[in-house]
Amino acid sequence: MNMTVWEWFEQRSYHHRDFEGLALSSEPRAERPSTTLIFPARNVAGTIGSILSTVAGLQARTGLIDQVIVVDADSPDGTADVARAHGVEVFSENELLPGYGPAQGKGDAMWRALSAARGDIVMFADADTTDFEEHFVYGTLGPMLEDPSIQFVKAAYRRPFKQGEESVPDGGGRVTELMAKPLLNLFYPELAGFVQPLAGEFAARRELLANVPFFTGYGVEIGMVIDVYQQIGLDGMAQVDLGTRQNRHQPLANLTRMSSVVLRTVAAREGLAAGLDGGGLGAEPDLWELRQPDTYLHAVGTVDGLRLDEHLNELVERPPLARLTGGSTLSATA
Repeated sequence: MNMTVWEWFEQRSYHHRDFEGLALSSEPRAERPSTTLIFPARNVAGTIGSILSTVAGLQARTGLIDQVIVVDADSPDGTADVARAHGVEVFSENELLPGYGPAQGKGDAMWRALSAARGDIVMFADADTTDFEEHFVYGTLGPMLEDPSIQFVKAAYRRPFKQGEESVPDGGGRVTELMAKPLLNLFYPELAGFVQPLAGEFAARRELLANVPFFTGYGVEIGMVIDVYQQIGLDGMAQVDLGTRQNRHQPLANLTRMSSVVLRTVAAREGLAAGLDGGGLGAEPDLWELRQPDTYLHAVGTVDGLRLDEHLNELVERPPLARLTGGSTLSATA
């Protein structure tokens, strides 16, 4: 079924209230797909405990979640200890699939955590959210639990920006608004209906996730939206309004590097970054070839004068897990 972005927006945009029934009933339900909820975590000891308590309350009342995983970036703040105290499965991102070396950021941690997931549906959620509520879970899972034709669901929400006591209702999500959405409008206008294409909260059939690659670092979300669209089309995708979400804000210097990764991910999918590997753009030297591809140069003005910083902004693409095993179950520590 071919859908326009307008048709998709009208037919595949939901509200978390549409699925409140999933959180209200404690009676045995008809057989449903099993679910895994994964939290990639880095230095979130201050928020992960309350999030897992919320999930535990939902689970005790409804049995909606069958497996909860926290994949920790060996956080020195005790994130893993807090998670273990809540009785969930906790993995170090560097211990999963160790044959691929140390984990390289959030996307890599998500790819590795997928190897430990047992659910038919796998949901990912950010672990630094300060206002996490039950509807984040049942709202995101709802469309797939009620409509077998839907294979991928992305969260949508408003992102307030809070600094001290001052709060701007829609001032957050700066990389999304200034980089991701313009890129999708230009190269993938069919995906322009996603309110939060970089949302860390999304769910998908595990079989689908096992058959798409994962970019490491901050390229994972936009790369996945593009790859899922190319594999299943708009009709199999949906979004759910979760209201608002408040998480920690990154300083501007970090946001520019994140934007660079998002840009490079889309460029890689469009073949615009062929020169990053030293070829593909003709015999004459190209601008892409004039510097190391994984180096991001950031010119800044400081009180001590001008400075040119150099950052490693590596972009690695992990292969679909199903390709590694021919579709068989993959051991998380293999």
